[in-house]
Amino acid sequence: MAVPAAVDLVDLALKATTAYQRPDLGLRLQHTRKRLADPAVRVLIVGEFKQGKSQLVNALVNAPVCPVDDDISTSVPTVVKHGETPAVSIVRDHGPDDERPPERTEVPIGRLAEFVSEAGNPDNRAKLSYAEVSLPRKLLAGGLVLVDTPGVGGLGSAHGAATMSVLPSADAVLLVSDAAQEYTAPEMEFLGAAMKLCPNVACVVTKTDLYPHWRRIVELDAGHLERAGVKADILPISSTLRLHAAQTQDAALMEESGFKELIAFLLNRVVARADDLDRRSTAQDVLDVCEQLATTMKSELTAQEDPERAEALVADLTSAKTRADALRQRSARWQTTLNDGVADLIADIDYDLRDRLRAIARDAEQLLEDADPADIWDQFAEWMHQQVSTAASANFVWTAERARYLAGQVAEHFAEGAEIALPTLRFEDTVGTMGGRVGALEQPVDEKFGIGQKLFTGMRGGYGGLLMIGLATSIAGLTLLNPISIGAGLLFGGKTVRDERKRLKQRRQAESKNAVRRHIDEVTFQVSKDSRDMLRRIQRDLRDHFTVLAEEVSTSLATSVAAAQSAVKTDTNERESRIRDLRAELTRIEALGERAKQLAAQAGQVTTGKQA
Repeated sequence: MAVPAAVDLVDLALKATTAYQRPDLGLRLQHTRKRLADPAVRVLIVGEFKQGKSQLVNALVNAPVCPVDDDISTSVPTVVKHGETPAVSIVRDHGPDDERPPERTEVPIGRLAEFVSEAGNPDNRAKLSYAEVSLPRKLLAGGLVLVDTPGVGGLGSAHGAATMSVLPSADAVLLVSDAAQEYTAPEMEFLGAAMKLCPNVACVVTKTDLYPHWRRIVELDAGHLERAGVKADILPISSTLRLHAAQTQDAALMEESGFKELIAFLLNRVVARADDLDRRSTAQDVLDVCEQLATTMKSELTAQEDPERAEALVADLTSAKTRADALRQRSARWQTTLNDGVADLIADIDYDLRDRLRAIARDAEQLLEDADPADIWDQFAEWMHQQVSTAASANFVWTAERARYLAGQVAEHFAEGAEIALPTLRFEDTVGTMGGRVGALEQPVDEKFGIGQKLFTGMRGGYGGLLMIGLATSIAGLTLLNPISIGAGLLFGGKTVRDERKRLKQRRQAESKNAVRRHIDEVTFQVSKDSRDMLRRIQRDLRDHFTVLAEEVSTSLATSVAAAQSAVKTDTNERESRIRDLRAELTRIEALGERAKQLAAQAGQVTTGKQA
């Protein structure tokens, strides 16, 4: 649920903007109010296949919401959130270019496995976006949303690439790995990339009840994290013990399951941190509004109290307004930084993607050159898919890092050293679209060379050899059919078969290389288009955000100039009355600002308390 103090503060500030006739400031607060109305805190449960992710979700909510079995794997993300009554919906998006709302279908809880598991929906043939489960659970009442994702299969898998594109929109990530073995290279690679997109990451080691040596595995995992420079908590747990403890109300078993530490992490480090962020961002928005409202009143108050200074005050305010208006021009430094930065970033990202894919294409062509595509195609296609997914994922991670850095540069140039709040960069709009429309690598049609074709080809070559050598030996008085001509026919026939087999292999290699080039071109075209669209969207968000800030400042200064000029024309009696009114209004604005500062201070106190 939203922080009540933040909601009350925004509502009070909205009343102030209405009373002081500043609808432009009210628009900003309405966005703040809308943000507070959606308190969802998304936690992604990620990991390789069959590591206990679904069972972990079930144990957290103490309900069998996610299908679990030895031969069942998750194929569709399952979102578990709070609801007054248990309910299940399957959601299908129409596509990134379709403005229609997603298609939602209610299904019985018992049929969820038919839609989200590999057994019921292999490779997500139903093209579902996700399934949504609502449960009346206290753990979820604070806005916590658990997302059970398909096994990532490493950074280079299809699920891994899809999960990677969702990470920037998550508030936290739980990397799940069982206690059977220490972290693998794909897991460490995925974890390193995840930390760059969502720094709030914890590592969960599951199935401690099955493996007595789990403490040694935790030590090895901690060593891997330390060497990789990854600072993340490691939480060993047993979902089976947690479920049994909840059923039997066994406190000792609950303690042994390790879920108390995991739940404390979710509530104190994830949900509480999101609440702190709400407090700080709301306080900053309200303080900015108070500053804008107070600027006009202070200017008029100064002019009313000292009319002789009004002319100089108006000149200063006019100069400040000119500078604020300059921020709205295309020639402003922050505008230039933004435009040039996005253009450079698009070029760099496109080059990075093409460079990665060209290297893959060279390796692929070498593999096809060294072997017969007909013998290795299945393994080759899987390798190709993994390499391309790895390249796209790594390119996306770098794009996100560079975009955040660019946003910081734009903010610095806009404020010239002052602290400016940045908008949320919408990487989540890319979910399911980063190369999602790229088809699989197509296998070229193989020309059959069976026994019949071999016999026909051999006879054709043998006939030519027999006829040629037979005619030559006939000069020596031998018949056309003699041992020499027959042997030559067999040799020529065998050679013709071998040459034909070699020709067909070279043809398969050439067609396979062309298929690889077409696939690389398709991936380059689609992923580059998605990356450019994402960067252009970020550019528009940053441009609109800072333009609105410049307009707010310009409006405040324009109102201040008008108020200062008007103050000079008032008589003594009106001036004294107006001074009292302005002081009273400023007191109210200052009181509103003090409430905002207290809200921000509460966030700091809560954070300190949780860490202690």
